[in-house]
Amino acid sequence: MKTQVAIIGGGPSGLLLAQLLHVRGIESVVLERKTKDYVLARIRAGVLERGLLDLMREAGVADRMETEGIPHGGTLISYGEEMFRVDFTKHTGHAVMVYGQTEVTRDLYAAREAADGKIEFNVEDVVIHDAKSDAPYVTYSVDGDPHRIDCDFIAGCDGFHGVSRNTMPDNVRREYEKVYPFGWLGILSETPPVNHELIYANSARGFALCSMRNENLSRYYIQCSLSDSPGDWTDAAFWAELKRRIPAEQAEKLITGPSIEKSIAPLRSFVTEPMQWGRLFLCGDAAHIVPPTGAKGLNTAASDVHYLYNALRAHYEKGSDTGLECYSTQALARVWKAERFSWWFSSLMHRYPDQTTFDHRIQVAELEFLRSNDSAQQAMAENYVGLPY
Repeated sequence: MKTQVAIIGGGPSGLLLAQLLHVRGIESVVLERKTKDYVLARIRAGVLERGLLDLMREAGVADRMETEGIPHGGTLISYGEEMFRVDFTKHTGHAVMVYGQTEVTRDLYAAREAADGKIEFNVEDVVIHDAKSDAPYVTYSVDGDPHRIDCDFIAGCDGFHGVSRNTMPDNVRREYEKVYPFGWLGILSETPPVNHELIYANSARGFALCSMRNENLSRYYIQCSLSDSPGDWTDAAFWAELKRRIPAEQAEKLITGPSIEKSIAPLRSFVTEPMQWGRLFLCGDAAHIVPPTGAKGLNTAASDVHYLYNALRAHYEKGSDTGLECYSTQALARVWKAERFSWWFSSLMHRYPDQTTFDHRIQVAELEFLRSNDSAQQAMAENYVGLPY
């Protein structure tokens, strides 16, 4: 098989890149190690930045998002019984969109299928060959049968545990990591959200987040110990703890119900440099991880896709390789800003095991400064809705 771009990974970043390339007449093949149903069953975040909204429109897959997505013009931040709102629209002229990552992926699969685009599922034994040459290729197997794709370029959109990053030699890669000493216990429930906008809560008992997927599907999180497991928490215990961590006025309005999904996610920050090696380009979790505070994971992957898509367009449409040569530099400049914001917001909202009373008072001072200072709110709003590409 031969194509112009081989895309390893059939999640949202790989599918978005494939669809954007298709719109411009650039061929690609997507390789996914799981089934379509497995990918669509993954529960992920659902706050989309303005840049990702524009990419979905450019890819021609925004119709359902525009109809069913819920614009959020701000967010609420609480500490103890205090709560204030950061107005995104006022400070930036933009809102974010609440639209689940699963729905983004579903729309992209539908577009790929409508275009008769090639996707290989259940691929195993993926190996990237000759990435430093002018003729890279990928080998893999499906049900034990060997396959090969010859291509011009390879996009590694296969996540943290994929083969793409590890194809780059150890003496080429530099990795930076911070592991946080807590996790997030999250549940999904078929209940109306406690508020029409997200609530980020800093409490003496630890962080909490009240978020939503739609008007009848809510996603709630509480900070927990890394030694916890989902089975340690009954639904009743979760709801009781969440109520303790948000202001009483909100807790009284909270509608509870049985969880339909419950999981614990560890938090970490991770970046690998560079994000390209020869004709292999890394996108999304293959190159970087952010804590979920601030919802930057999918959005940062989308910014990678933006840079790579436009670089490939310039190569095929104008014969210019400047964008390809600068891809890593451009992508990383924005990645590190997203890492900074996620680190700052996580540090502001969580309780750390070794936190002193002084550290806590600094948190409160920072929160009160954010509450009272327009410039601080503008900086947060600009980062939350997404820095420009």
